Amino acid sequence: MEFAEYFPVWNKLTAVQQNRISGGVLSRTVRKGALIHNAGMDCTGLLLVRSGRLRAYILSEEGREITIYRLFERDLCLFSASCVMRSIQFDITVEAETDTDLWIIPADIYKKIMEESAPVANYTNEIMASRFSEVMWLIEQIMWKSLDKRVAAFLLEEASIEGTRQLKITHETVANHLGTHREVITRMLRYFQGENMVKLKRGGIEILDERKLEALNGG
Repeated sequence: MEFAEYFPVWNKLTAVQQNRISGGVLSRTVRKGALIHNAGMDCTGLLLVRSGRLRAYILSEEGREITIYRLFERDLCLFSASCVMRSIQFDITVEAETDTDLWIIPADIYKKIMEESAPVANYTNEIMASRFSEVMWLIEQIMWKSLDKRVAAFLLEEASIEGTRQLKITHETVANHLGTHREVITRMLRYFQGENMVKLKRGGIEILDERKLEALNGG
């Protein structure tokens, strides 16, 4: 089963546990922009990315978004299974940033195996710790880092992920990732353009000078 190659502790499960997961796991293909989980979906299940990219974000009462982390190939999303982790006290939304193939592990199956298997419990705790570290890092960025530095860091990260300086991304999307307003991002990007760091295009941003962006970011 191909799923076994993507689940790190598969070989530490018993044959009964492997059969239980094999019989319950669901394979799904979602298109870019598809909503996979939100607060209204109490227990979607755990999401394991086979290929593509997912974005997890939180939504304010005013409707503003901010990205808390992204999920790439072989990443597992726990927060979409709130019934497994009752200590989670905030709601996240998960959407597909690109066309994505993934598996959904039913929460009740995973919870039962986690209670039986120390390796699965340890693996789950490691992921949880990593995700909360990302959330704490995000809080530090918001509190202590100026927006121009955050925008520079985001553009550099996008270029690294996409493997190109030609970013097909809107000002609204940048604002949603960083938890601010589109108008604020537009002003900041126009400033970057005036400093010859980027070139603004319809529906996209071209990075002209990575060194200037890295210097602005403090790199």
